Amino acid sequence: MLAQGGKIDTIEREEDRVKEAKENFKKAGVQDIITIYEGDAVEILPKLNTKYDAVFIDAAKGKYPFFLEQSLRLLNENGIIFADNILYKGYVMSDYNKHKQRTAVRNLREYIAIATNREGLSTKILEVGDGLAITKLKGQ
Repeated sequence: MLAQGGKIDTIEREEDRVKEAKENFKKAGVQDIITIYEGDAVEILPKLNTKYDAVFIDAAKGKYPFFLEQSLRLLNENGIIFADNILYKGYVMSDYNKHKQRTAVRNLREYIAIATNREGLSTKILEVGDGLAITKLKGQ
């Protein structure tokens, strides 16, 4: 549940999804508490300076390390990062090496390595669906 006075920001680059999201926000009566940034998250995230209690990553798998760094920069002291599809069809935990998804798999492995090995972070990987990584600052 969103706290009283809470706000949600989201980023979407596909025009059709932006339009659909805006319509759904209006139907649900939440258009005043949700801001949708239209464009590529790689371009938008570095421009944001708002601090967030929670960040949910579900985007281009090959960019997850970048999204992690940006999320950590924007995270409140007690914040949590959720990264969806972190195990990518099981490829990340196997010896998968097909060219088509090689970059995505390599970068998801890098995300996991950073999130689990960096001092100051505590990360759990849930093997549900395509996997979910939950990261928080240690000691919080």
